[in-house]
Amino acid sequence: MDAVKGLFRQAGWPFGARMGRRAHEGSTAMTLATRLTPRERFIETLRFGSPDRIPFHPGGPRRSTLEVWRTQGLPADRHWFDVLCEELGIERDPPVETIAPEIDFRMRPTFDEKVVEHRNGHYIVQDWKGNICEISDRFDVTYLRHAIDFVTRRWIKCPVETQADWDDMKRRYDVDDAGRFPPDFHERVARLRERTWPSGLVFHGPFWQLREWLGAEGLCMLLLDDPEWALEMIRFWQEFVATLLARAFEKGYVPDQVLICEDMAFKEKSFLSAAMCRRFLQPCWRRWTTLCRQAGVPVIEIDSDGYVGELIPLWIEAGVNCNSPLEVAAGNDLPAYARTYGPSMAWQGGVDKRKIAAGGGELRAEMQRLAPAIRAGGYLPGCDHGVPPDVSWPNFLDYARQLAELTGWAFPA
Repeated sequence: MDAVKGLFRQAGWPFGARMGRRAHEGSTAMTLATRLTPRERFIETLRFGSPDRIPFHPGGPRRSTLEVWRTQGLPADRHWFDVLCEELGIERDPPVETIAPEIDFRMRPTFDEKVVEHRNGHYIVQDWKGNICEISDRFDVTYLRHAIDFVTRRWIKCPVETQADWDDMKRRYDVDDAGRFPPDFHERVARLRERTWPSGLVFHGPFWQLREWLGAEGLCMLLLDDPEWALEMIRFWQEFVATLLARAFEKGYVPDQVLICEDMAFKEKSFLSAAMCRRFLQPCWRRWTTLCRQAGVPVIEIDSDGYVGELIPLWIEAGVNCNSPLEVAAGNDLPAYARTYGPSMAWQGGVDKRKIAAGGGELRAEMQRLAPAIRAGGYLPGCDHGVPPDVSWPNFLDYARQLAELTGWAFPA
């Protein structure tokens, strides 16, 4: 899953804010009495409340992007966000020592990572999830653990092809494995009750998880050829996640955000029809969102790349109230979505990375396109995916400056 997805996953809590209704009237500076904590600001923004400002989350670079920025003026020994805030004159929120719940939704044990073959400038590798895939030998298997960089791969074999494969996979998701919760979880919960930062949980949705087991094509074919087996897998995953959520809530941890990773669309289309979503996926989503609402989780978000216009009404039906990252190149029109769905859905992302790369007038037009949605509330703007290396450091600074002005973190010169 993308390292920039979900604000609670940002190291150092790079939040700014928008001057909201309570702090905007006749004032160019925020008083201590009106300043919200990052946690309060996050929730107020995405629940259509009255934030003092909107969290400042422009989006983050990956390794290749940083390498380019180091040649364009970003100091080699500085964190890009620290430099960005200094350049823009942004006053950061006071640093705090954060703590994560560290509930483990991943397979345990993982597969052995190994190089199967090296030929013609490419590796054939087995990754930690059991996939056999081909990548450039400019990378290694560590790039497949996290979104370190933009790595194209060719899928050769996915881990579940037979009933025996499925039986082996299920044992790797033992919900009673002692490692699912850290040994000091109760102490963490006690500290988290007093938190001033947003805290959350991230896990895969049913489409994403079955895609990892079967591959995208394998999953789509299974839904048609053997729907009962597909439903067995979905229900297994549904109850695995539901059990961990229920245990977390019972132990006293209530996150501010639950992020369901569910990449299930491409350019201009969803992978599945509305009827198939309602049959196969909605019961799972509803099970989780019901648990979350009963526990008091304010933000229940689905992240999906691709065109989500066909999916948004289905997510709202299922109890989801936030969506990201809203890739513009896929055909998403965030201002239109915001007008259509109003306070039923909040948004994160939505700034066209291609316009950030272009800079100048194209970038200014993009930011003005989004300005009404920012003013309407329920929207935390940022780059619509990881920031690619064709976005220069000067253009990123210009974009961030305009974003800071629109969200109330900086004022026009």
